[in-house]
Amino acid sequence: MPFGDRTVQMPPTRVERADYGIDAPYVLPTQVLKGAPCLLLGLLLPPHALPWDSGLWVRPLLFLAGLWFILQGLLYVVYVKVGKYRHRDLILSLHCWRGHEQVLDVGCGRGLLAAGAAKVLAGLNGTGHVTGVDIWSNEDMAANSAAATRRNLQLEGIAGRCSLHTVAAQDMVFSDASFDVVVSNLCLHNIRDPETRRRAVRQIARVLKPGGVALLSDIKRTGEYAAQLRTAGFEVERRWTTLPTYPPMFVVVARKPPLAA
Repeated sequence: MPFGDRTVQMPPTRVERADYGIDAPYVLPTQVLKGAPCLLLGLLLPPHALPWDSGLWVRPLLFLAGLWFILQGLLYVVYVKVGKYRHRDLILSLHCWRGHEQVLDVGCGRGLLAAGAAKVLAGLNGTGHVTGVDIWSNEDMAANSAAATRRNLQLEGIAGRCSLHTVAAQDMVFSDASFDVVVSNLCLHNIRDPETRRRAVRQIARVLKPGGVALLSDIKRTGEYAAQLRTAGFEVERRWTTLPTYPPMFVVVARKPPLAA
């Protein structure tokens, strides 16, 4: 902007980026609250503060416990900032995309997997579509809401390829054989009742098209999902992932048998 013989430089406009939130926001405070007291006691506890010279071994144990909790907290931060994006890419790489797929993201949260799948479809210039379902729990994902997810999809430029529904995984009302691919990450273990969780897996099997694939990632109970889908006739494998996921996770890759010729 001209001003006399000088030019006033306007500050650059801040570019808004998609915000995929903090998974399980209670984890980091919990690890710090456990680790910090242990570290302090391990460092500062007088050697003879405990009877029978037990301080000689209690202090090192407290110090090691503190380090362990703090390390877990650091691994959690690495997962939130970097690891979950790499894990998303790993999940999506387990399917050979063609571009026309109808995709269901179960427990989509703020849209990380849904947006990733939609970007893959867009990159292939296909006609595919991504549907996300969630109950928008703020316990499992910080600031989780359908509005926040829609905003992320808009910022990523793929809102037109996605639709969102507020519905629990066990209560989905989509027609049978509606989706070519079902993805889910860190969702099903949050269904604490075993029968309700089994019903959610049955719903995933029901809405998947013959020949379709389910990619179910979780920190626990993946053996349960795999066994249930195997019993339903799916071809199933379970893959273990390592860092930078926290905790290490398994991905169940389950293929629904095609219709008989």
